[in-house]
Amino acid sequence: EIPRCVVENIRNTTAPPSRWTSNSLEDFSLFVILNLAQWPVSKDALIGAGAVDVIKPIMSEGDLQGLKATMACAFLDAKWEDFPDGGAPASKSVSELMTNIVEKKGKDGQYAYGVFKLYTATKAYRDLAVSAVESGSANTKALATPSSVALCLQVVSDLVLAAVDDAEGGSKYVPDAMSAEYAVGAIEAMLPAILDEADPPRVSVQSEKAAGEVAQMLLTYSDISGTSATAKASAKKSADEIKAAGGSARPILEISHDLWTQYRKREGQPLDQFISQERGIEVDESGPLDFLPCVNSSGETSCTIL
Repeated sequence: EIPRCVVENIRNTTAPPSRWTSNSLEDFSLFVILNLAQWPVSKDALIGAGAVDVIKPIMSEGDLQGLKATMACAFLDAKWEDFPDGGAPASKSVSELMTNIVEKKGKDGQYAYGVFKLYTATKAYRDLAVSAVESGSANTKALATPSSVALCLQVVSDLVLAAVDDAEGGSKYVPDAMSAEYAVGAIEAMLPAILDEADPPRVSVQSEKAAGEVAQMLLTYSDISGTSATAKASAKKSADEIKAAGGSARPILEISHDLWTQYRKREGQPLDQFISQERGIEVDESGPLDFLPCVNSSGETSCTIL
């Protein structure tokens, strides 16, 4: 009865969302919908009550009510076409919410820190990404901005550092296990855009390094005790696809990796934590390896044997 009741409260209101006051019937009802939409039984009840059609127009408001409606629609499996302007406003507002939560701040005139939990924001972003990719892989470009991808990497790696006993450094915000799982799910869904090749295609050492380090971080995450079977499978699948894509230039992956690295530097985290141990050995061309074609145009000789 509660799901149907709160949906009817919004369906029957005559006041526009911009006029809803804090803790008004409409404001309270939308917040209840947002919370109930995250749980399977109540989610089904809300869908049955027609919640998506009722709250979908609120997404265009662009304020706190628009943010709540956007996340609720994501939880309720709204179609990608339901999100205004190709999903760009949804991506921006939810990504901003995730950033504010990990930085322990609110947004002036909309919400204070602590009102929303990180697992709520990361789940919304994951569900948006899933909706986008199910509607067509090209749609993930609206979500896979380098800053958003880097934030997802940050959430996962911060949990890994907190879980690994011998890791140095840390974060001012330690994510919960569910937030990390949702971030991994978002990364997997956004892979078509993250791994989009440069035009024209070219070889890139930076992309190869980024692919190796991100893949290793995801594999490390998959081995953490307590990680769910679903999260393990998602992390391993993503790691395999990312590692296989190394070599060719992947601009979004490169920039995302760079932003993630900058964050870890600021936090004083070890930058070699996720570097693969499979390293090359520097040799020169003289001696028994002189059959190798390692001479460059200047006459210098150097080879790397993997």
